[in-house]
Amino acid sequence: MRVLLVGSGGREHALAWRLTRSDAVELHAAPGSPGIAALGECHPIRAEDSEGLLGLAHSLDVDLVVVGPEAPLVQGVADALRHAGIAVFGPSAAAAAIEGSKSFAKEVMAAAGVPAAAQLAIARAPCVVKADGLAAGKGVHVCRSQAEVEAALRAVAKLGAGVVVEELLEGPEASLFALCDGGEAVPLVPAQDFKRAYDGDTGPNTGGMGSYAPVPGLGEAEVAELVETIHRPVLEELARRGKPFVGLLYAGLMLTEAGPRVLEFNCRFGDPETQSVLPLVSGDLAQALAAAAVGELAGVAFEPAPGAAVTVVLSAPGYPEEGDRGAPIAGIEHAEAVGALVFHAGTALHGDRLVTNGGRILGVTGLGETLAVARDAAYDAVALIDFAGVRHRSDIAAEAARGRTYSLVG
Repeated sequence: MRVLLVGSGGREHALAWRLTRSDAVELHAAPGSPGIAALGECHPIRAEDSEGLLGLAHSLDVDLVVVGPEAPLVQGVADALRHAGIAVFGPSAAAAAIEGSKSFAKEVMAAAGVPAAAQLAIARAPCVVKADGLAAGKGVHVCRSQAEVEAALRAVAKLGAGVVVEELLEGPEASLFALCDGGEAVPLVPAQDFKRAYDGDTGPNTGGMGSYAPVPGLGEAEVAELVETIHRPVLEELARRGKPFVGLLYAGLMLTEAGPRVLEFNCRFGDPETQSVLPLVSGDLAQALAAAAVGELAGVAFEPAPGAAVTVVLSAPGYPEEGDRGAPIAGIEHAEAVGALVFHAGTALHGDRLVTNGGRILGVTGLGETLAVARDAAYDAVALIDFAGVRHRSDIAAEAARGRTYSLVG
């Protein structure tokens, strides 16, 4: 199977790694990254360039296109490819609005009867202020004082997007991915990510500073319940509106004392959760994505692989306010030699030297029989990698590794 993977981040590197574990896959990527280049052929075409991607897909005679990032999906890249008869794993622009517009997502969830954070008419603390459109994971502001509300409103206004205000819910978060073909939903192992920049869940929101999977207490029965009460009703509502969702439907959940509530929907694999989820997926992922693309997911299921995975993001020193360019990166080969998976999120080649090229630079994933073992493996590998100003959180998966268990109530 000839697959064209669209994107260049850590999520796409993880997808490339997982897809190429099948001998039947010939991988191409646009634009790709130095990490992805070790797994397949990269082509210098931007992820948002519909015409360029269409020409590349035709020239390569690809069997499947997998679109990684949200921005090209919201802009309609999948539509351009699909209308040309190319199989695509990724939703149409109309269906991708579930992520591209918070207000649209609220409307769909209300119509589908999905439990979600309540929308508020007035921005008054405590509350959550969100940019209505895409913001690379940085458009959500948790406000516990009116001063924070006012700062959040100013920050969202700078993005040029509308504003959605929600009630502030309390509880642990979880991310649940499901492959969808417009009607069927096939879940993957649940994960938890860490959005705040600093230890103790402090500092500004980021695209994600780490993740782990599985989530203790969310087993197969709990996952099946979540899919039935959250994913399937949304799929049915989108189909009823003539906007069938084909791709990865990601539910960001808060496990409150009153039961799970949806915080957001995303229209693609999460980053960095993908780096923790995919090592725990058994079976042929490429065949499953291809089946979803043509509406044939019925009968497809994934048996969770044993063990656990913990991913720690190494970022630029000024992230999320600013990234870093050109700093040499050392030690990746040593981290891989001790068994870690190192996914390139923001790297580039300067001659033959690997250098920083973004905000989140690398995702380091440790594997083990338990979360505690996987966490130790991740941090042991992190200690072997260095670049100027490298920063990471030191508390990724700490509570889960100590045995904290989550449950569904309500």
